[in-house]
Amino acid sequence: MIGRDMFKFNISMISLHWRIVLAFAAVYLIWGSTYLAIRFAIETIPPYLMGGARFLIAGSVLYAVLRWRGVKTPTRLNWRAAAIAGGLLLWGGNGGVMLAEQYVPSSLAALIVAMVPLWMVLLNWRWGDRARPNAGTALGVGLGLVGIVLIAAPGQAAAEGAVNPIGLLILIGASLSWSIGSLYSRKAALPSNALLSTAMEMLAGGGMMLMAGLLLGQGAQIRFDQISVLSLSALGYLVVFGSLIGFTAYVWLLKVSTPARVSTYAFVNPVVAVFLGWAFAGEELSLRVMAAAAVIIVAVMLITLNQTTRPARAEPAREVVEVSPRVQYESVTSNE
Repeated sequence: MIGRDMFKFNISMISLHWRIVLAFAAVYLIWGSTYLAIRFAIETIPPYLMGGARFLIAGSVLYAVLRWRGVKTPTRLNWRAAAIAGGLLLWGGNGGVMLAEQYVPSSLAALIVAMVPLWMVLLNWRWGDRARPNAGTALGVGLGLVGIVLIAAPGQAAAEGAVNPIGLLILIGASLSWSIGSLYSRKAALPSNALLSTAMEMLAGGGMMLMAGLLLGQGAQIRFDQISVLSLSALGYLVVFGSLIGFTAYVWLLKVSTPARVSTYAFVNPVVAVFLGWAFAGEELSLRVMAAAAVIIVAVMLITLNQTTRPARAEPAREVVEVSPRVQYESVTSNE
């Protein structure tokens, strides 16, 4: 009991500002590395089975810890919302990326996923908060896309020949699915505890991936004696860093920030992927890539400066813990 109270107290010392900064750092840097990790993982593990294992393991661990700490059992309505959000974000969004990386390079996957900010701004304008993007936000989105194009063309992706149309269509659909799921999860009937919502979405999305993999016959494709150490290591990295840390940070940010600001990760992730390729795969880091990185950073700044942080909405069912007369926290939202 003392240890648990001390943990809550220490977390309470971290201001909301710095928790948001750390969460963005996790989404920017960790998710930038997951494209390479996914490629390594699916070299010897079928994509949907790998994704299902990734999210079922991460979701089970997180859900078990939360229940052990006394979090209330989610309702049937909560599970329904989690299934929809998990299906859109993980099965449709992340699963689409894994499936597409069988046909296109991971760098190109990161490029197409850069459509997410555009989708989110437009969808939020039309069906979400109906907040019309101002000139600064529109300029930021445009500059971000220009930066991504600078990275991919006329670079290695163009040199490899025509883009596989199947992979391209899958990635476009995955980007749209992720954007819809992100906007849906902000107002869905999910538990007020962000970590519990994350665990439920991973369990639902992971289960859908596993079922899809089995229905597509991927179970017959797996050869346990041929799974490489690299693939297993990549899977472990995706479970711990990509899911437990990265996805948790992303879901929490959707509750405390704006769609346009959160979606800026799609501009930064390809830059991270390029630098990782240079550092670990000997890929060339040209002046063109450096210029593209600068453009993308400016785009992120424009979108960030033209959006205001949206505080989490108070809900009647929210469980709070008094930490001080002026500070309140959700009962178990203490890992950010």
